[in-house]
Amino acid sequence: MLRQILVGAAVSLGNIAIHALLMAAVIWAARTAVAVATFRQSLRLIAVMMATVSFLMAAHLAEVLVWALAYAIVGVAPDDTELIYFAFVNYTTLGYGDVTPVERWHLLGPMTAMNGVLLFGWSTAVIFEVLRRVMTTTRSEEGRR
Repeated sequence: MLRQILVGAAVSLGNIAIHALLMAAVIWAARTAVAVATFRQSLRLIAVMMATVSFLMAAHLAEVLVWALAYAIVGVAPDDTELIYFAFVNYTTLGYGDVTPVERWHLLGPMTAMNGVLLFGWSTAVIFEVLRRVMTTTRSEEGRR
């Protein structure tokens, strides 16, 4: 069990680092987009939110791929298992149950799900904060006119 926890913790920490790196990119892109003046504030909002969500989706895809790589390295799933699919099912907590880990790695599925839930929550908070900042900037610019 200790080996499962150590592998799961290492992969989770790696994914947190990936998420933090892409969060920095999201914040930079959002600040840059908010600073650009435009006549159509709604277009700025659309552009900022599209960029934000796109970066976050890329982060989650990278994190799923890291889990799939870890699964391949330690031999989590039975032979002939599509590891990216298996990682997606676990990471998103979809839980179809059509693929299950081999007995000695059972804890990695729930650890993947826990990592996904936490990172989705972080992403949701960032989306909300970016939206709030764009809306606040838009209101303050409209108040100056």
